[in-house]
Amino acid sequence: MNRLPLETQTLYAELVEQLTVLEAQRAIGHLPGCFTLKTVKGIDYYYYQHSNPGGAVRQIYIGRKSDDLERLVQSHRLERVDFFSDAAHIQRLCAQLRIGGALVTDPTVGRVLKALADSGVFHLDGVLLGTQAFIVLGNLLGFHWEKAALRTQDIDLGSRTNMSVGLFDVQADVPEALEGLKMGFLPGPSMNPRDPATSFKVRGHPLRVDLLTPEKKPAQDRPVYIRRFQVAAQPLRFLDYLISNPVKGAVVNGGGILVNVPQPARFALHKLIISGEREVTAHSKVQKDLFQAAQLLTVILEERPGDIQLAWEAINQQGPGWVKRIQKALSSTSSPHKAIFDRTKTILKK
Repeated sequence: MNRLPLETQTLYAELVEQLTVLEAQRAIGHLPGCFTLKTVKGIDYYYYQHSNPGGAVRQIYIGRKSDDLERLVQSHRLERVDFFSDAAHIQRLCAQLRIGGALVTDPTVGRVLKALADSGVFHLDGVLLGTQAFIVLGNLLGFHWEKAALRTQDIDLGSRTNMSVGLFDVQADVPEALEGLKMGFLPGPSMNPRDPATSFKVRGHPLRVDLLTPEKKPAQDRPVYIRRFQVAAQPLRFLDYLISNPVKGAVVNGGGILVNVPQPARFALHKLIISGEREVTAHSKVQKDLFQAAQLLTVILEERPGDIQLAWEAINQQGPGWVKRIQKALSSTSSPHKAIFDRTKTILKK
């Protein structure tokens, strides 16, 4: 792995800040589309016209033309000017980041993440996981990972069943967002035909979206419906630890996408845990888990050792079973990452 130039790190920090500000100030000017007038029997009516991700044009009836609606339309036009200026600045930042060596997300994956972000998934406590999150963490930490750790088009999204702060009647319809892309997403078959799908896949293409949620009780394997996402998610053990207190990061592609990702230290320790939970036939995934954990630990122990201590304290609170799993992963004498794993063991003993 290579350290990103300081200028690139600064540009990335600015991108995350700009996207965070835009999200906090999201207003009518950020709505995709425009107001349009229709005259019916001599009377003017306002509609709001926009295109979904697949390109289909939709019109929503607003109301009969009035002074109040005219002020709303004028406000939209003024805020729209500011929005396009902000969007152009973000695109310039992303172009500079690509030139500066930042990790860039696959365009197809970026398109899907943009649709999910626009639907509100990350605003409603969704957390990007897996290799896509690992890419974001590289930019956050200021490092360009080796390509061997980045080969996938899987998109993993994790979330608790309920939000930490309730937002009533606010939803992000995941199936609708994917269908609107017109990329051929289909619900993946479940092990039990009576269970709802927890994944969506494009036929004949490696692109896949998996929905995950923390396991609430031992051996819980039936899908759990997440109402605010209008979709079911697969319960997984150890996931609650991973998605607790996520951090903001930016996906870099043609533009920037604000997402939630796990804390880097928790991501690394979680990779160590699940590496020992994989099936015997999943050797390549185990090696990828350990590889990503090793790259993160190399950076964290050098530059953010306090982070690993906090993440380790949270592991200890989970009980001896969690501790033993990590110690086992770190003690593999045949691992090509033995040096960094030995150093990690020394730090965790303090």
